[in-house]
Amino acid sequence: RRKWPLVSVVIPAHNEALSIKRTLDSALASDYAKFELIIIDDGSKDDTVAIIRNYIKKHPKLRARSYTARYDWSKAGRQQRRYVRGQIGKHRVLLVSQINGGKASAMNNAITNHVRGELTMCLDADSILHPAAISRAVGYFKDRKVIGVAANVRVMSSKQWLGVLQRFEHMIGYRSKKFYSLTNSEFIIGGVASTYRTRALQRAGLYDTDTMTEDIGLSLKLISKKGNRRHRIVYAADVVAMTEGVQTFRGLLRQRYRWKMGNLQNLFKYRHLIGNTNHRKYSRMLTRYRMPMAVLSEVMLILEPVLLSYVVYLSISYHTPGILFGAYLTLTSYVLWTVWPDEHLTNRQKAQLSFLALGMYLLFYAMDIVQLYAAFQCLRQRHTITRRDGEHTWVSPLRTGQAASF
Repeated sequence: RRKWPLVSVVIPAHNEALSIKRTLDSALASDYAKFELIIIDDGSKDDTVAIIRNYIKKHPKLRARSYTARYDWSKAGRQQRRYVRGQIGKHRVLLVSQINGGKASAMNNAITNHVRGELTMCLDADSILHPAAISRAVGYFKDRKVIGVAANVRVMSSKQWLGVLQRFEHMIGYRSKKFYSLTNSEFIIGGVASTYRTRALQRAGLYDTDTMTEDIGLSLKLISKKGNRRHRIVYAADVVAMTEGVQTFRGLLRQRYRWKMGNLQNLFKYRHLIGNTNHRKYSRMLTRYRMPMAVLSEVMLILEPVLLSYVVYLSISYHTPGILFGAYLTLTSYVLWTVWPDEHLTNRQKAQLSFLALGMYLLFYAMDIVQLYAAFQCLRQRHTITRRDGEHTWVSPLRTGQAASF
């Protein structure tokens, strides 16, 4: 009989009063029997801590006590760290408060001092887990080569154009991750519901804090140290989690700048992987295709306005509007090809998204503007790519706390 491993679900939280209860509810509704829940409050200024404490205290099956730990030394001086321990059902629940140090700092605190599981899942405090997500993630670790699993992250439905745009963008982006897993060239595990072997994280040295995207940095760090021949990170389409989209256009600009800067920082930091000829350690698809294409795609993004202007010029000069119409049909067909094979949508949802897909051609140009803004901001701050400052805290985007279901 197979021994099921203990999974430590770690939730780093900073000012998540509107969404944290929803996240806790989804985690505790899991169909997996052996998991513990560790919430790291990273210096929240709102009611996040009070909501979590009340959540633990009001739960009907509870044995809880709170206490103050010893004084610990840190960069900020002598700090008093507070803990709240509880038992909800069969699951150990732990709330840890620390000074604001960023998501990477919160995760490192949990893994170093509190995690007891063989596997560690990172769950963002604005997201919700599918009830079968943990058990499905555990299934991938039957393969001893697998050290990390990326979840299928979906954006909660929204009637606003910005929410619809992000929902389609995530669906298309995560569809391509299937190809990267099949070709053993995946190098990005996002932060939502990402799962790792705890020992692999500890041996690699945990999360780094010198880039803006600690999740990309961690997966690249694991690949750099262990290679992807004997060890693999994979994308799991059936490990589903949902997250809120960014609510404002200004917030989207800030988010995409952070994502792009963090991606470029990590590509530069691990540039030795690009074209690496150590094929006993790294796959050719990773070093000769995936990593170079990640760099080339950033170059193509900057050149896109020039190329698009040239296509429009040709269309007008030669009276061939069919060029633009053909581009519209191609992109719309690709979006529909993404929607209909989706294994997590009902036929009604597919029909609704298919109708919306007819207008996505123009909306994707809005996302191109956002990506271009982020790219040129990175060029302006190019010194940040090569000279990382080593400290990145977070500012949580605007939340709605909306209800969502799978």
